[in-house]
Order: sequence, then C-alpha cells, then structure tokens
Amino acid sequence: MHEKILIVEDEERILQFLRRGLAYEGYRVLTAVNGTEGLQVARDNAPDLVILDWMLPEIEPGLDGLEVCRRLRAASDLPIIMLTAKESVSDRVLGLDAGADDYLVKPFALNELLARIRALVRRAKTEAPEILTFVDLRLDTGTHQVFRGERVVELTAKEYELLELFLRNPRQVLTRDLIFDRVWGYDFGGESNIIEVYVRYLRQKTESEGEPRLIHTVRGVGYVLREDS
Repeated sequence: MHEKILIVEDEERILQFLRRGLAYEGYRVLTAVNGTEGLQVARDNAPDLVILDWMLPEIEPGLDGLEVCRRLRAASDLPIIMLTAKESVSDRVLGLDAGADDYLVKPFALNELLARIRALVRRAKTEAPEILTFVDLRLDTGTHQVFRGERVVELTAKEYELLELFLRNPRQVLTRDLIFDRVWGYDFGGESNIIEVYVRYLRQKTESEGEPRLIHTVRGVGYVLREDS
C-alpha cells in the first residue's frame, strides 16, 4: 500500500491539483487548509510525509506554515516538503531551519515534486539508527542528539544534516558542490555563502567550551572533518 501524504494548503486550485496528482500515483491523500487543521490531522492520522505551504492563513496568531513546520518537527521525524513563492536564499534557510527536509518554489512541476517525495520516503524507510563518532564528537541518528564529550550540542535541522555528512566522511575533503547536493539538494547559486554560514554555526557550537577544531577549511575546495594538526 502506498504512503499516506498530508497536504496543508489553503489555495483550493493547488490543493486539488496536488490531491489528484498524488492520488493518481497511488498515494493516500489527507488535506487541510490551515495550520490548526493541519496539526490536528497530523496528530490523528500519522502521515508518512507532509507537503506544507508556507503562506497559510493564521487561524491562530503566529501559526503560519513556518510555525506549523516547527511543531511537526518537534513532534516527529516525518519528512516535510515546504511549498512557497519565496525564492531568496534567506527564505530557504528559514524554512530548512524550521525543520523542512526539502523546499519547492511555486510554480513547480508535479514530476519534480513526485521525485522529491519518492526520495524522502525512501530515505525515511532505509535509515536505521546509528551512532557516528569522530574523536570526542558523537551523533545519534536515532535520537538526533549530538555530543561533544559529555556536553550536549543543540543543532538546527540543517546543522545536524551537515554535521552528519561530515561524520559519515571523516578525513575526506568534501567539495562545496558535493555539500550543496547532499545537504540542500538543489543549487543555491555559486555566489551563495550558505555553506560558510553553516560551517561557522557548527564550529561555534562544537567549540563553545574551547574544544579543538574538527571542521577545517580546504581553501578553494571545501571542508574536511579531521583532527587539529
């Protein structure tokens, strides 16, 4: 049986377009037209994936798509795809930091959305909990907890994903293109400094008590996780 997908979208035309397209592909489709309803449907029906519009009507003050994403992520690890008309890098960063796994700018092709759904569902099914370690850095893929020694390191969703990539590839130089592809899944543009920003966040959080640096810059190429030389 195909997966159950919740669509939270207030624009009727887009909602029906998605409902028909997903149902045709064999998915079981749930719908909601605002954040309050979307959270309730998610609680009652445990979807396998959520397609969430950013610009939802705020039935409750402050409950836009971004806040719905944060609450869904706080409650579970289910895959979330955010839909929005917002195109800037800073907006994408906000959406990803709120816990979205992927981000699609309107208008979009249904085939692209379906491909992203398949990728996220496949990833969710195949991920078995692991403990990834390097020196005194430890990441639990089951609980999404990160430790430096005995100290808990609090990370956003994208910081966690970037650190996991480094921990799965210790002592290997990761190029900027590879990091873009593996962590963000689409091109922010060659001039974007988003990787530098997130590496800086990780360094600040993993070195906050004076611990040795583990994420190093390889000038002109990318970054590497290695012991401080």
